[in-house]
Amino acid sequence: MLEFLRGRDVLVAGWGVSGRSLIEPLRDIGARPVVTDAGAAALAEAAGLGLEIATSVSLETTDWSRFALVITSPGWRPDSPVLAAAVAEGAPVWGDVEFAWWVDQARIYGPVRKWLVVTGTNGKTTTTSMVHAILRAAGIASVACGNIGLPILDALRRNPGPQVLAVELSSFQLHWAPSVRPEAGVVLNVAEDHLDWHGGLDAYAAAKARALFGRIGVVGLDDPVAASLARKSKARRTVGFRIGVPADGELGVVDGKLLDRAFTKAAILAEVGDISPQGPAGVADALAAAALTRAIDVAPQFVREGLLEHRVGPHRSALVREVGGVEFIDDSKATNPHAARSAILAHQQVIWLAGGQLKGAHVDDLIEEVADRLVAAVLIGADAPTIAAALARHAPEVPVVEVDSGDDGPMGDSMPMGGGADKADAIMARAVAVAVGFARGGDTVLLAPAAASLDMFADYTHRGRSFAAAVNALEDGDIGRQS
Repeated sequence: MLEFLRGRDVLVAGWGVSGRSLIEPLRDIGARPVVTDAGAAALAEAAGLGLEIATSVSLETTDWSRFALVITSPGWRPDSPVLAAAVAEGAPVWGDVEFAWWVDQARIYGPVRKWLVVTGTNGKTTTTSMVHAILRAAGIASVACGNIGLPILDALRRNPGPQVLAVELSSFQLHWAPSVRPEAGVVLNVAEDHLDWHGGLDAYAAAKARALFGRIGVVGLDDPVAASLARKSKARRTVGFRIGVPADGELGVVDGKLLDRAFTKAAILAEVGDISPQGPAGVADALAAAALTRAIDVAPQFVREGLLEHRVGPHRSALVREVGGVEFIDDSKATNPHAARSAILAHQQVIWLAGGQLKGAHVDDLIEEVADRLVAAVLIGADAPTIAAALARHAPEVPVVEVDSGDDGPMGDSMPMGGGADKADAIMARAVAVAVGFARGGDTVLLAPAAASLDMFADYTHRGRSFAAAVNALEDGDIGRQS
């Protein structure tokens, strides 16, 4: 399949983590990588490594027939000028995941691996981590890779290599990977996110559904859009999971126990109380991880051991500390309304710290559903006014405070660098102080932004660290003191 690349130029579109991971595999199969990127610094770095570079200007007059293939970073939209020009000139365009799939199928780095693919609007990283923990408990050589941080190509090149890949894939990655046929793949849920990139919910859901093109497809039955994809699944067999009593062919919960009725008549897999993170979202993720691993015949005892071992990662419903009877929870990873919904519903009385870039998503349904749990809302970031307006419509009794930058300066792309980071941290500290003023014993101050972070912070981890730093600076006497 990859012989057509030998001795040919391949254009690597995007010099990020995925772009860097392409270079050695391309060389290993005898191709010549050429790097393009919108950033001058990125091109300079690639050139410094001895790679040929192509600027956007030079590509305007290039003979596209020189390129046997264009491999794009997942974030590049199909209508970006480079990719649109490549398609117009007849050059094939793959994503890095598509390329990794064919590298694996060609046995460039050893026997073909089993891919267990995880996608969904929320819960991808937690579920992927759970899958990896279960595989470790079963003694199966495995690695968590893909959107979770480690490029798949880097995972394939490991020596000794893994037998099974726990692969987190975003909608972007799936869009550019039409050939991937996982041993088992799950769509956890589908809610409004990245609509600006995909152009609408239908296209976004269709990208997610590509996880259901392999041997076993798994869908979250409690999510209406994910459940509807079962009818469109191209997997040889499709099963579902729900937070409730499972029917035949499903996994679910009975009397506080995770139960498998899909891959056996009835097998107890774990106790709900042993799942981390706690709450419905954590249980759903555990059921999904169990389904993927049971699909490759991992025994129930190892599912139980793996889930017992798993602990939630940072910025995912993580308890920062308790102060004066108030819990402070960092769920900075809740970068869309669907994720914020799960975070809020895990608590009874919430001072909600939200805001950032909504990316085309709407918060009205979220606020209408969780209004009775909100003690107050403290809003930051570019789309704070949009969230405030939705709160006024659907929860007018909830106090709302918008914490702005304190001046008229921009809060755009410059924010994460230098003084911008300090400014963002200062805004977060003020937001936490305002939230503390509303809090009483038994309340939860919850950072669940429902929005992306890049208007203010370097990324969601920076936002979470900023929140944690502000919380760790508090004293017990601060609780209940109006700011």
